[in-house]
Amino acid sequence: MKFIKPYLFILPFFFLSFAPKQQEKLVWLDWNEGYQKAVKNNKILLVDAYTDWCGWCKRMDRDTYSNQDVIKKINKDFVPVKFNPEIKDVLYKIDDQTMTGQQLYAQLSRGEATGFPTVYYIFPNKKSIFLDPGYKDAPAFIQVLDIALAEAKK
Repeated sequence: MKFIKPYLFILPFFFLSFAPKQQEKLVWLDWNEGYQKAVKNNKILLVDAYTDWCGWCKRMDRDTYSNQDVIKKINKDFVPVKFNPEIKDVLYKIDDQTMTGQQLYAQLSRGEATGFPTVYYIFPNKKSIFLDPGYKDAPAFIQVLDIALAEAKK
């Protein structure tokens, strides 16, 4: 019986090594909270502009934003915001300005129709922005995230 006891001690560690790894989650903020956080922490504001009727937006949520490599990169270097410009009765703040969703969308897209989804990369402390319209799979999206990070360092 003395011979079996050391194995009983090792057995839990053996099973723990096969336990599923804890996966990171992507926590989306609303515009007002996310904008303030990005300014305060000097991070890039990643704004995913979507609509409820947009099939490609839903696919991007399902395929791209659920990818662990995408989630890790966003959590590390960006402040993620979901923005639906079609939602009524919500006011959005940028510094001392307040606007509707349609007004914010027009300002972000510079008055151009970009379609959905469009991801806006806002550098609040540099007062600059670049946008990336259309669906991206995870590898393509990671490349754009890297471009945004390089832009932030300029």
